[in-house]
Amino acid sequence: MREGRTTGLAGGRAVAAGSAARTLVAAIARALRGTDCADLGHPGPLLRLAGVPESVRRAAVARAAGRVALTGGQAAEVDAGQVARWFADQYPRRRYPGVLLGSPHGAAAHLALALGVPWLPAGFELSVHWPQGAVDEPQAALDHGAALTARLLGDNPDVHVRQVHCPATRGVLAGATVALAARWRRLPAAYLRFLADCLEPGAPVLLLCDARTWPVFDSAPGHSFQVGCPSSGLDPVDFHPDSPVLRQVLRSSGGDGARWCPPEAVGSPRAAEHAVEPGFERSVQQWAVVHRCSSHRMLVPDPAVLSAATADLYRHWLRAAGKTGNRLVVECGRLLDPWQVVRAGMVPYWCENATQRSVEGVEWWLAGSEPFSSVDVLPEPPGLRSPAVAGLPQWLAVAGFGRRRRALDRSAARGYPVTSVPTRRATEVLRAQSYDLPTPPPMTIAAALAVLRDAGSHQGLLVS
Repeated sequence: MREGRTTGLAGGRAVAAGSAARTLVAAIARALRGTDCADLGHPGPLLRLAGVPESVRRAAVARAAGRVALTGGQAAEVDAGQVARWFADQYPRRRYPGVLLGSPHGAAAHLALALGVPWLPAGFELSVHWPQGAVDEPQAALDHGAALTARLLGDNPDVHVRQVHCPATRGVLAGATVALAARWRRLPAAYLRFLADCLEPGAPVLLLCDARTWPVFDSAPGHSFQVGCPSSGLDPVDFHPDSPVLRQVLRSSGGDGARWCPPEAVGSPRAAEHAVEPGFERSVQQWAVVHRCSSHRMLVPDPAVLSAATADLYRHWLRAAGKTGNRLVVECGRLLDPWQVVRAGMVPYWCENATQRSVEGVEWWLAGSEPFSSVDVLPEPPGLRSPAVAGLPQWLAVAGFGRRRRALDRSAARGYPVTSVPTRRATEVLRAQSYDLPTPPPMTIAAALAVLRDAGSHQGLLVS
C-alpha cells in the first residue's frame, strides 16, 4: 500500500457490509465506550422473503447484494491503508492496557471487553459485483477475481488476497459477487500509529490466529483461490464434482452440478481465508521487541474451542466479582452485543454460524459444563438452505440445557433459515435481561491467558 495516498475508496465503503471484521470492530468500539449495538444492522437478504417462491427470493437477494457490492472500478480504488485507518479510528483515543489483533472471532469481542482492550483485524473482506456470474462456475469466478485482484494489488502490494467461492455459505450471492479476503503482510502504518499512541508503556500484545486449513489454488503472486471454506460446515471432499452434497447445495442456489469444474488445488491444505499472514505475525513480534513489551499468540484449531474457553473465562470472571455466572446467552454470527452481555452479567458462547457443526460445539460444551439456570439462544438465519445448516430442533435442544429458563428468540426463528436478522436484534433481546451491576473490573491479560490455557489446552487451544 502506498502511504500518503490521498485518493482511494473510503474504508467504510470498501469493507464488505456485514463482514466479520466490520461487525466485530463496530461492536467492540461501542462496548469500550459503554454503549450497545442498537444502531448496527446489515443489508443482507430482505426480511420479507420467507414465503415467496424460491426463484423469486434468489433473484431478490442477488439484486440486493449487487446494490451494495463494489464495482470493478471501485475495487481498483481500494486503499488498504485507509481501511486500516478506518478500523483504528473507530476506537476511543485513550491508553489501553493491551491489544488484541488477528483473525476474526466473536469470542474475541467478549475477550476484548473483559480485558478493556481493542481488537484490530489482520485483514478485511471485499464483495465485488460479478456481471453475468454463475454460482456453478468456479473457474469463471477465479478468472474474474484474478483480474480484479491484479488491479487491487497495484496500489496495495502489502496485502495478499484470498478469493473464496463457496455456494454453501453464500448461496446465490456466490454467482452475483466475488468474495475477496485481503490480508495484510505486515502491520499497516495506521496500526503502528495506534499502538504507539494508545498503548500503555509495556502493554502486552495478543495475536489471535485461525489455524484451520483448506485446499488452496495459487492463481498468481498475491492471489490465491479456494472452493468452499471451513465455515461451510462441510469438508473439502463435499465440493468435488461427484459429491451429492454439492449437487444439493447448487440446486438450492439455482445452479447445476453438471457445470461445476473447479481449478485443482495442488499439495497439502494450507491456511484458510481468515488466517494471519506470516509477515503480519513477524511484524507484531518485532514491534513488541522494539517497544519492550510481551507478545502472545493464541492458535485456534476450531472456533468452538475459543468460544468454549472464553465462556469459561467469563464464568470465572463473573464469579470472582460476586456474580452467579449461571445465565448463558448463545450468540451466532453477527448476533452479538458484548456490552449488553456484561451489563446483564451473562456468560457468552459464540457460534460462528448456524451450521450443525457449530451448534454441536455448544451442545458438547454444555454437556460437559456445570449447568446454567437460564439459556437464551440467538440463532442467526444464514439466509439460505444447505444440508449443513442446523434445524430449529437442534437450536431448541441447546436452549433445553437451561434449568429454569429456556428461550429461543422467536424473531430469529421466524422464517429460519432463509430470512435475515440485523445485529441489533441481539441488543433488543439482551436489553430485556435484568441488570447485574456494577460490571466486573477488567481482567489483566496475564490472568486471562492463564484461564484460557487451563480451559482450552485439552481442546487444542495453544496459548504462548
